[in-house]
Order: sequence, then structure tokens, then C-alpha cells
Amino acid sequence: MPRRPPAASTSPDALNWDDLRHALAIAEQGSLAGAARALGVRHSTVLRRLDALEARLGARLFERQRSGYVPTEAGELLVEHAGRLRPALQEMQRRILGRDLALSGTLRLNVAHIAMLYLLPAPLAKFARAHPGIAVEVDEASQLVDLSRRDADVALRLSAQVPQHLVGRELGRARFRVYARRGDRTLPQRRTPLDKLIAEAPWIGYERDRRARFFDRWMHEQVPPERVVLRVDLLHSALAMVRTGLGVAVLPSFIEPHEPLLLPVSDDIPALETPVWLLTHADLRATARVTAFMQEAGRDISKALAPKR
Repeated sequence: MPRRPPAASTSPDALNWDDLRHALAIAEQGSLAGAARALGVRHSTVLRRLDALEARLGARLFERQRSGYVPTEAGELLVEHAGRLRPALQEMQRRILGRDLALSGTLRLNVAHIAMLYLLPAPLAKFARAHPGIAVEVDEASQLVDLSRRDADVALRLSAQVPQHLVGRELGRARFRVYARRGDRTLPQRRTPLDKLIAEAPWIGYERDRRARFFDRWMHEQVPPERVVLRVDLLHSALAMVRTGLGVAVLPSFIEPHEPLLLPVSDDIPALETPVWLLTHADLRATARVTAFMQEAGRDISKALAPKR
């Protein structure tokens, strides 16, 4: 059923950025449901915002088609101009937040799953106890989110390359070894030359066609497909499968204090050694809560990454 025409036009002076960002999200996602997910609101909220915006402008902004919500001519004009406004508004927001001197408010943290499981729990709990006025929100994602859009304030990443517009510190290096289930007679139980492991052990692998991540590239270059008995997407999934005894896998050595069921069966693999970064946007680095987290949590994570003697 077609949506009813918008109500009579009212003054466009009533427009605000919150209205416009909902329209932008619909255009970018192509649906109300997609826009709702992107904005973290309900489907009904997006529809209500769209109806109100069309009523204010006295124009239909989107047509509902089988392919999704498609901007009308008026909608394309609005989306074009709103898209130009967004970077300036985001920059203003970051700069205002960057002047915040209070140890309070919300701190959004973007982190890879494996780091959240094994590097962050103790430092994060310590930080939360020390700063009850700061509400930390953790977003676990395999990819670095856009800190320019304030999708996060701080990011903890395992990466050899970081965007030039971000600032931060290298906390240490993640070292990788091959791990097996301890006590499993079908798997190696002592340090073994890497070429022998590759030739003889069953392996937990990663996505067959993916090349973007450093451990994917290493697997494709080193381990023949016929040695791979199962493929997973992420490091923590590989770790879960190694626990079962199905095969061996390359994993970061910072898991060792937390995984007594696993044991390393290779030395460190130099080709997989990767920096661990704690990053923020340049406009936020002077914010009190960001500075506190970077210093305090960063110090504790560095200790966890330090090579054990």
C-alpha cells in the first residue's frame, strides 16, 4: 500500500540534524529496518521521523519499491545537502567533546573479539571500579569502526597498519604460535618444527578466499588446503575448536594464562608478530575520560603483552 502524501507544509526552520540523519540512514541503508539497525533505534521511530520530516517539508522524500526505499527528486536533494553537513557537525561534536575535562560520561570502546576475551577483562574491570562516573560501552567487531563518525571513542586493535588520522600508542606485540589440546594423543604435545606441523598435523583454518587479515594470508601461503579439517571466521572461533582436539591452529600467545587446556607446539612465528594499538581520534585525545582510559587501561594491557621470562 502506498504511503499517504505528506501533510501540509510547515516552516523548514523546524528542521534539525536528528531529522536529517534519519533520512540519511534510510538513503544509505535502503530500508527502514536497515536505518533502524544503523541508528540503534526502533523501526517505528525511523518511520515516525520520516513522516514528520516529510510533513515539515510538504514533500515526499522516498518511494517504497520492491528494492527498498528509493529517494525521490526532493529526497535526493535533501540527502545530498545533509551529507555535506554531516562531516562538519561530526567535527564540531568531536571538538566539543574533546574539551570535556570531567571524568564522567560515556566512553565507547571498539575491540576485536579475541582481545576482549583475553586482554581487556581485568584492565576494564579495574578502570570501571576506579571511575564509576564513566560508563564504558564495548563494541566487539572484527573491523575497526569509523572513529571520525564517533562510532567509538577508543579502539583496541591488532594491526600492522592504522589510519593516519588516528592517534594513540602501541601497547606491545601480539606473538603467535601453533596450539594443540593438551593431552590429546592424536596431536603434537611438544615443540615441533613448523614445517613438520604443516606437513603432518590436522589444522583449523580460516575463510578459504579471504586475504585481508594477516593470519589469513599466512594460512594461505603456508598450510596446504588438504591439511585443513575445518574452517572458521575468527581467532576466538579457532580457539574454541582447538579445545575440542580436532586440530591445531595459530593463536596469539596472550591466551596462554587463561587456557590451561591448550599448549604451544611451536615457537613464536615471526611472520605473524603484530602490533597492538590503543587508538582515538585526534579531536578526542584531550578528553579526560579518553586520556584516563588510554593511560590506565593501556598500561595494564601492555603488562599483559610483555614477553614472559
